[in-house]
Amino acid sequence: MKDTYILAIESSCDETAVAIIKNAKEIVANVVATQIDVHKDFGGVIPEVASRIHVENISMVIEEALKKANMDVADMDAIAVTQGPGLVGSLHVGVQAAKTLAWAYDKPLVPVHHIAGHIYANQLITELAFPLLALVVSGGHTELVYMKDEWSFEILGTTQDDAIGEAGDKVGRVLGLPYPGGVYVDKIAKDGKAIYTLAKPKTENELDFSFSGLKSSVLQFIDRCKRKNETFLPEDLAASYQETAFEALLERARKALELYHPKQMLLAGGVAANSCLRKKISEDMAKAYPEVIFIIPPLSCCTDNAAMIGVAGTIAYQHGERGDFALTADPGMELER
Repeated sequence: MKDTYILAIESSCDETAVAIIKNAKEIVANVVATQIDVHKDFGGVIPEVASRIHVENISMVIEEALKKANMDVADMDAIAVTQGPGLVGSLHVGVQAAKTLAWAYDKPLVPVHHIAGHIYANQLITELAFPLLALVVSGGHTELVYMKDEWSFEILGTTQDDAIGEAGDKVGRVLGLPYPGGVYVDKIAKDGKAIYTLAKPKTENELDFSFSGLKSSVLQFIDRCKRKNETFLPEDLAASYQETAFEALLERARKALELYHPKQMLLAGGVAANSCLRKKISEDMAKAYPEVIFIIPPLSCCTDNAAMIGVAGTIAYQHGERGDFALTADPGMELER
C-alpha cells in the first residue's frame, strides 16, 4: 500500500508551523516558529503584529520542514492547512501559502478545522477507537465533542463565555505572573494548596461550561484581601483556582461518559499540557471509569503546531475533503458536521 505524505500549515494564532506527516501517524518533520517573546511584552497576542510576523516566517518554515524531511513539495500527496477558527490575519497567511503550493505543484488542497487538529494529535501516540469523547481545552475553546465515527463531530457542550485557557491567562495576569499566565498558574500551583473557596461555574445545560464567574471570583478575592489588608499566598490561590476550574471540567466530562458510553476519552488543546489536569485524567478519571481508555496527547502536540493539522489533514484527505482556490480564512469556522 502506498504511503501518504501530507504537508501541513498552521498559522491560526501566533505560531508559524509546518509539518510533514506520513500515514497520519508518523512525524517526518515538524517546525514551529513561535512569537511568544514578542507578544509577552503586551500580555497577549496583538493580531496585526502576529500576521506580519507570519508573513516574515512562512517561507522559511516551509523550507526548513522540507529540508528536515529531505523531501520536496512534489513528493506530497496533498497540502493541508488550518482554515479556522483563529485570528483572520494569521489564518490568511497560512491559507495563501497553502493555496500557492497546491497551485504551483498541482496538489489537492485540504482545509482543516483547528480543533479537529488538536483532537487528532492523539493519534500520534495511539490508534483512536470510536465512539470517543474529546475534552477540548484551550485559550479559545472549551468543548465536549462526541465522535460516533471517524471524522464525525458532535458538540455536546461548549463554553458560554470565557474558555478555560483564556480564564487561566487572566488569573495569571492578576497574580502578576508572566505571559502566558496559565502556564505559570500551573507552575506555582504545584507549591500551593487548594484552601480558598471560589465560585463554582454554573450553566443551564449540564454539559456546557462557564469560567467568567470563576475568573471574577478570583479578582474579588484579591480585592477583598486588599481592602481588609489581609495577605494570601499566590500559590494557594492558583491551586484553588485550578481545583475549582478542573472539577467543573471533569464534572461535565463524567456526565458525558455516563450518557454516551464512549470507548475512549481524550484530552485536546493547549490546556492539555497542564500537569494538574493531566494527572486528574490519567489517574482519577481512569480509576473511576476502568472501562474507558483515557488518552493524553504528548506535550509537544498540546500547543499549536502543524503535526496535528497533518494528522487531521490526512484523515480529511482520505474522506474526500477538498478546497479550491477560492478558499479563504474562516475565523468562525464550525467544527460540527
